[in-house]
Amino acid sequence: MMTSFFISVCKDSLFNLFILYKIIYNFAKNIPLPLSQNFINNVRIPENNDWVIFILLGCVFLFIFMMNIIERDANLRDFLLQKYFDASNNLPSWVITSCVTVLTLSILISQYIPVVPKYIADLQILGFQANKFGYTLMAVTLFYLAKSTFGFLFYQSIGDGKKWLIFYFTSTKFYFVLSFLLIILCITQYYFPVDRNKMFLYYLYFFGFVFIFKIFFYLFHKNKILPEKWYYKFLYICTLQIAPLLLLWKLLFF
Repeated sequence: MMTSFFISVCKDSLFNLFILYKIIYNFAKNIPLPLSQNFINNVRIPENNDWVIFILLGCVFLFIFMMNIIERDANLRDFLLQKYFDASNNLPSWVITSCVTVLTLSILISQYIPVVPKYIADLQILGFQANKFGYTLMAVTLFYLAKSTFGFLFYQSIGDGKKWLIFYFTSTKFYFVLSFLLIILCITQYYFPVDRNKMFLYYLYFFGFVFIFKIFFYLFHKNKILPEKWYYKFLYICTLQIAPLLLLWKLLFF
């Protein structure tokens, strides 16, 4: 008696579950549920720019080392206004300033590089490949090395090799100030909400002004760092200032 009652209850329960399943199935078939791929994830993953601040801190420490050790606790005013014959350790200061300028300039313009060339991207050194910053750093480093080498050879070829020492001593002051401006621009670009597309146009204006100012700085500096004859000055500006910049532009943006 109890067994037949239990079987009857089970049959009624299974039948009710079947009816409920058919109702849900027909409802889902007539009104399709939204697919998961139609949902938009509005959570933005912030860009990790820790590498930028690490490099910039390294650049600041290089300058601190230069001012405290190499320049023997010189303050900023004394360093910028010191005379060539009163200065010492000019070569280490020039090397450190050049390294900081190369690093900060590479950080600033690397994000505007359209693509890393395939012949560079395919190179692997210890399992690492060059990204946009690595490629920019290599290009800018090559630019400065070639520019400095040809500048040295230029002064030697015109028989004015001693003036080359005064030249890189004076240019160190110029690039020292420029590197601080580049550090400020790097911090602004990576850590403030700026429109990078508009900033690129402003960068073009900025570097155009810096280039023109540098030419006049070299021409009219009291140290007379350029050759005396006007055609040597013209040759230097065309071959060692304008031509390398055009080559660097082509290397990075074409």
